[in-house]
Amino acid sequence: MGQHVHAEGLDIWTEQVGSGPDVLLIGGLGDTVESWQFQLDGLADRYRITAFDNRGAGRTAITEEELTVEQLADDAAGVLRALGVPAAHVAGFSGGSVIAQELTLRHPELVRSLVLQSTWPAMDPYLRSWGLFVRWLVEAAPGEREFLEWFSMFIYTPRAHNDGTVGRFIDEVLAFPHKQPTENVQRHLDAFLGHDTTDRLPRIATPTYVLAGGRDITARPELGRTVADLIPGARFQVLAEESHQPFQEAPEQWNGLVDAFWQEVEAPDATRRG
Repeated sequence: MGQHVHAEGLDIWTEQVGSGPDVLLIGGLGDTVESWQFQLDGLADRYRITAFDNRGAGRTAITEEELTVEQLADDAAGVLRALGVPAAHVAGFSGGSVIAQELTLRHPELVRSLVLQSTWPAMDPYLRSWGLFVRWLVEAAPGEREFLEWFSMFIYTPRAHNDGTVGRFIDEVLAFPHKQPTENVQRHLDAFLGHDTTDRLPRIATPTYVLAGGRDITARPELGRTVADLIPGARFQVLAEESHQPFQEAPEQWNGLVDAFWQEVEAPDATRRG
């Protein structure tokens, strides 16, 4: 069961499960706690995992001022502080990976390690055009189902469409009672469209693991490679047969890779304790 925690002037919906080293999961465009269900279920035996709804998504409200990635990063920091978490392994995907970058730059003391899935430093012209297309599509689509079906064409593999996985995901989203208004989707997109960490990523000293889907036609592997090249010591891996959200399509593989990275980061502390 989740709860609202008060942070950054908002009541932010948060769920926390498991026990062990702390993990913070940051969702992408319009995604809520539920987008991380395979991680909440699959990693809670080893970690204390916190996930939350970004402002303007799910059960977290939004304020009237201009929405920025910096603001979303401060919200994430506020969640950790409100829960008394001194530092966490942070993982974010897509827009959530950009928030995670900014969280690490603004609040490095809170980030034990960094996992960036389907990420970029700044949108190149191709990705920017896709973002503007989605901004139009969410308003132009004749209904929510049509929007989700068309949007999903870009972020899941043909495999997931053909085996019914995407259909099940869409049914779950349609049944979810806390809908994100079109305006909020567009405000999030505007924040991501205008954000750029290129010149600041070399400041990150946190252990970092960048993952990309080889079949992702939006946040393409070369964008993730650029992020990894800019962050000193960052590790980069392409999941050749996956697309934008392998943590949902191939959760056992994704969880295993990320768990191994976190265990490696934890190992020096374990050695000192021993």
